[in-house]
Amino acid sequence: MFKVVTLTNGIKIAMDEMDSIRSVSFGIWVKNGSRNEMPSENGISHFIEHMMFKGTDKRAAKDIADEMDAVGGQVNAYTTKEYTCYYTRTLDSHLYIALDVLSDMYLHSAFDEAEIKKELNVITEEIDMYEDTPEETVHDLLQTRIWADNPLGFSVIGRKDTIVNFRRDTFKSYLDRHYSPENTVITLVGHFSPDEAVKRIEEAFGGFGGSGKDETPAPKPVYMPGISLKPKDIEQTHLCLGFPGIALGDNRAYDLTAMNTMFGGGMSSRLFQTIREENGLAYSVYSYMTPYIDTGLFTVYTGFNVSQAEDVIQLMFDVINGFFTNKVTREQLDKTREQLKSNFLLSLESTSSRMSSLGRSQLLLNRTLSDEEIVAKLDAVTLDSLYDIAKLVFDMDNVSMCVVGRLGDWDYEALLNSAKQRG
Repeated sequence: MFKVVTLTNGIKIAMDEMDSIRSVSFGIWVKNGSRNEMPSENGISHFIEHMMFKGTDKRAAKDIADEMDAVGGQVNAYTTKEYTCYYTRTLDSHLYIALDVLSDMYLHSAFDEAEIKKELNVITEEIDMYEDTPEETVHDLLQTRIWADNPLGFSVIGRKDTIVNFRRDTFKSYLDRHYSPENTVITLVGHFSPDEAVKRIEEAFGGFGGSGKDETPAPKPVYMPGISLKPKDIEQTHLCLGFPGIALGDNRAYDLTAMNTMFGGGMSSRLFQTIREENGLAYSVYSYMTPYIDTGLFTVYTGFNVSQAEDVIQLMFDVINGFFTNKVTREQLDKTREQLKSNFLLSLESTSSRMSSLGRSQLLLNRTLSDEEIVAKLDAVTLDSLYDIAKLVFDMDNVSMCVVGRLGDWDYEALLNSAKQRG
């Protein structure tokens, strides 16, 4: 049973009760991520997420870990460009232990200077580790190129030259501006009593205030096509193509989901079958969509030996162009639709997955579609609507490219233009 309750201070609680299981996934979501940062603050949202685990006014960092381990619970967090989530998963009998620990972290973290200094070293190592994973950095570099100077292009993890300047007062000032009741959603999915849960959450969060007023709203991002190259002395070359996408909550999202599934979203997709199975040019090749509140991006990725760059890039565009010349059939669409509905309905059996979907939709869209509504939207996808969104996304005047790794002697702008024109 799905239910949304708003506390007196403005915090929303979104609940989905599931009587047939014994676990509860509990999350605290704040509408703050790297796109809310100023250039000098880049990385602070992610740093705050780390610091929430480093002790509160009444718990040391080890106490937080010990209390959750003692009940076999999971506790973790992550930061994105638009939000941060702190979450637990426990048995139903341990829900309020998790609530006590997580609310204490969220409301009363100490931000001790000695802990800040230690965590700075940890995050610096994380940045170095990230730089050693080009198959991940290529995606972020693509977004940095596309969104130019807009905060949407900022790295979530931040930069060494910014995070080194953060102090306790820096964190406190940022929290006062961004962590507030109106920016907070609490989610519970699993076995619990809704009335008791609301009562306990009100007790824990009722005194939470804060202005949450940031006088400098993030500027609207504008898609800026271009090419970015980053040489690295590694074995593979990693390449991303970027195209304009659609925003979160856009009614065409289900058309794009179906299109992506057939184009490059899985092992049976045209992209995977062409580049890996038929030509053996790459191990990993796929496409995906990234929706944001006010814009979106569609990305195609692969990793390959640099000597085959021309063949790989041409084949990627051959698959794109072939999507329009060798049209999807009604039978193929029906098969994809059933695949998507099955994946969605199976995901609902996971309290963590369901909690994540509930949290994002309530926080960013202020609404949640029912299971039946989502299935109906997938059923409503037609060949015409699928090709309408495909034409919108695959705009050859707005192709972007990012390449990380061995570059060879290739002229990547020439390769890109040649591939586009041949199509």
